[in-house]
Amino acid sequence: MNDYLDLFISYLTVEKGLSGNTQSAYSRDLVRYLDFLEKQGRQKPADVGPADIASFMGNLQKLKIGPRSRARCLSAIRMFHKFLMIENYADCNPAAIIEAPRTLHKLPHFLDSREVDALFASCLGEKGEDLRDRAMLELLYATGLRVSELVNLKLREVNLDSGYLMTFGKGSKERLVPIGESARLKVGLYLYECRRLQDPDCQNPYLFLSRLGDAMSRQAFWNIIKKRARMAAIRKNISPHTLRHSFATHLLENGADLRSVQIMLGHADLATTQIYTHVTRERLKRLHQQIHPRG
Repeated sequence: MNDYLDLFISYLTVEKGLSGNTQSAYSRDLVRYLDFLEKQGRQKPADVGPADIASFMGNLQKLKIGPRSRARCLSAIRMFHKFLMIENYADCNPAAIIEAPRTLHKLPHFLDSREVDALFASCLGEKGEDLRDRAMLELLYATGLRVSELVNLKLREVNLDSGYLMTFGKGSKERLVPIGESARLKVGLYLYECRRLQDPDCQNPYLFLSRLGDAMSRQAFWNIIKKRARMAAIRKNISPHTLRHSFATHLLENGADLRSVQIMLGHADLATTQIYTHVTRERLKRLHQQIHPRG
């Protein structure tokens, strides 16, 4: 069965255009799945039945794997067996009838306007890393980019004159996102005062660089936002995605329509964006309880 895994990963790259992060997650899930099948003596696709997949999913639950991770794993298994059918390596998809684990839709955490201002104020120094961090945080909040989209952003994909950037989201889907005046100014300041000194000949195509002049990594930016949150005395468990949630929540609170927010976030399905309407409703409910005389 392991012989088919490399073929499947190539299929994800060429045919499906899935992101590297999704491919890595699917690959890890399928390695675990195929190891399980091997221990059960399943040598060929025809040997695998729904009971085997149900047994594997039950094993994940026993290992305390969360429902979201289990749902992703089942998605990978379904796609893998569908691929085997398409390529005529199997006659049926035994995962098709397996019910996905129910996941609880947690309301996303976000910062209020004062917390956003405090986060930005933690970067008021004049050092190069202060200018870079402020530019990255402002751009993330202004555009709602995913952290992978932010660190992979290239110089040629940002047009400060027009106030737009081009990014490639999940599935390599291209989208155009407005930057906003504040973020445009901060990015411009970073480019002039810091980045051009690090890379005067523009040899590195990436917009944001580390202190060593390399492309910024996801983990490095994760550490930056954690550090800046501590400096700002923000007690919430903050991550790069928190600013993405804040971007969407604040837009809706200020009257943006759901469809526009969906496009800017790069969500394929409007239902994914609708969770932010629950956030705004919950916030209004709390305000009513706190302020109304009979709340």
